[in-house]
Amino acid sequence: MGFKTADMPPVDPAEYDSMPFMERMRILATHWVDYGFGGPKTNHMLYMYKLAFYIVGGTLIVGLTTPGLGGLTHVASWWGEPIVYQKLMVWTVLFEIVGLASSSGPLAFKFKPFIGGFLYWSRRNTLRLPPWPGKVPFTRGDHRTTFDVTLYATILAVLGFLLVTPGVQSSALPGSDAGLLPQWALLTYVGLIIVMGLRDKVIFLAARSEQYVAVIFFFGVLSHHVDMILAAKVAMVTIWLGAGVSKFGHHFTNVVPPMMSNTPWLTSLRFKRSLYRRYPEDLRPSRVAWGFAHIGGTVVELLLPLVLLFSTHPTITWLAIAGMIVFHIFITSTFPLAVPLEWNVFFIFATAWLFGGFPAWDGYGVGDVSSGWVYLPILAAFLTFPILGNLRPDLVSFLPSMRQYAGNWASATWAFRGDEAEDKLNKHLVKYNLNQVDQLSAAFGKEVAEIFMQKAMAWRTMHSQGRGLMSLMMHHLDKLENYRIREGEFVCTTLVGWQFGDAHLHNPATIAAVQRRCQFEPGECVVAWVESQPIHKKTQEYKVIDAALGIVERGTWRVEDAVAEQPWLPNGPIALNVTWRRPGYRPGAHTVHPVAQAEEVVAEAPAVVPSKGELA
Repeated sequence: MGFKTADMPPVDPAEYDSMPFMERMRILATHWVDYGFGGPKTNHMLYMYKLAFYIVGGTLIVGLTTPGLGGLTHVASWWGEPIVYQKLMVWTVLFEIVGLASSSGPLAFKFKPFIGGFLYWSRRNTLRLPPWPGKVPFTRGDHRTTFDVTLYATILAVLGFLLVTPGVQSSALPGSDAGLLPQWALLTYVGLIIVMGLRDKVIFLAARSEQYVAVIFFFGVLSHHVDMILAAKVAMVTIWLGAGVSKFGHHFTNVVPPMMSNTPWLTSLRFKRSLYRRYPEDLRPSRVAWGFAHIGGTVVELLLPLVLLFSTHPTITWLAIAGMIVFHIFITSTFPLAVPLEWNVFFIFATAWLFGGFPAWDGYGVGDVSSGWVYLPILAAFLTFPILGNLRPDLVSFLPSMRQYAGNWASATWAFRGDEAEDKLNKHLVKYNLNQVDQLSAAFGKEVAEIFMQKAMAWRTMHSQGRGLMSLMMHHLDKLENYRIREGEFVCTTLVGWQFGDAHLHNPATIAAVQRRCQFEPGECVVAWVESQPIHKKTQEYKVIDAALGIVERGTWRVEDAVAEQPWLPNGPIALNVTWRRPGYRPGAHTVHPVAQAEEVVAEAPAVVPSKGELA
């Protein structure tokens, strides 16, 4: 990988489009092993500059706007002041909600401009995605109104006020010159972001509300600073534990090899190839990858947080703090594609600040809460969504479910029949970012742009759900080569301005909103969509959506079948268990034929569509 130049796959751009699609996936997945996405390292430097701005900007804001801390010349006196944590959390939320943090820049496939965020959410008539438009009054519709833009601007104003306002003296923290942020303002933000979330779930999730809203709420309602600190500690521990539990199963091991292959400072091809069973023939994860995933990942996230929460021994606690800091430094250094770098940096700070600055042996242990009853709302706030989301992932986004990095995500693949169909997104939607292929084409030409667009698809096939999604495409498209097949996360980010790997943001409701604007013909836009795997099941539920026809098929596949295959599916599509098909719909035909419903709807006896290997 060059500093200013991309590392191209070993294909002739002029001949690339004439190759069979799954052969392209094989070449690109194999190239990913050695070079990851292959972009120039200047892309990563952009994020380093942004992180520097985030760290320095947050420090300056806290030091210059908070009388009682002693200013920037007395940073050591900040230790043990809760307002420092409060303001840096607000700064992080503001960084996220304007679109400068996660889902920004070239690693999130935003090239020109580098962000979506506020460019979309401050503009009328961009797509708006209410979570329950048929159940919550005043939330119907799928376009952004003057009210939505005003609400968003008000949220930014409240966050700005919280950043610059001095702390107020409070009986919750007696004896502190710095004080705490005004509780009314914290609760105002909580109320506004909830209203915003009912109008548009994208902004609610982009603010990383699953990480911060409950903590801000408890800082706003609790009457003792010890209870506040314990609520923040419990929040961090449940986030870690939720992520650790979500790594059980087959998915996470498949995440680690492509993530580490994309790490810019890892240059050893021998090491990268060791993460796979037998390069280049077998790209399933090796035992080395399993060790990194579950010893360096799962065990750390399940064990060290419990030590931090319950340890009263200074040395043990500080060792656990150091362990979690190293854990987050490593994640940051890999530059994962959703680029949640600021979140990781904030957690590095918060780990030391909360568990070291307010230690259990100094009156901030779990038994020091003012009343045991305080834990009821705290545990309810931090455990409800992870439990529900793992049992019923269709009801809860993977973010509130605390499945970060787990690989067990709702995912989708979009297929457009030709360039003209894909270009309808540019022509008929109000949005700020052009389709990524057009952003790349302006810089590198269409042929090179197409290679990198499809490299994103190869990355998806290196994960468990990608093989199922491509299996669906092989069944439902007349010919893969007739389509522009796109990673759904990258399509979605140009539709709504933000994405974090959650296909709930481009579900059938979103596709229907796009269809109302673009008016695709049957077969012009086909989406394969899969839900996360429930923790107690061995299958994932999928949908196939033709934008013009709606949902045309539902079914399941076995996760074990998906992870057993190679990214390029040399044995053909994996077995699919079709549980329902739209009357008259025939896969690959893209029309609804007037045949009897009994011939098309699978009800009591679901059909299993075998793989080509089974047929052989």
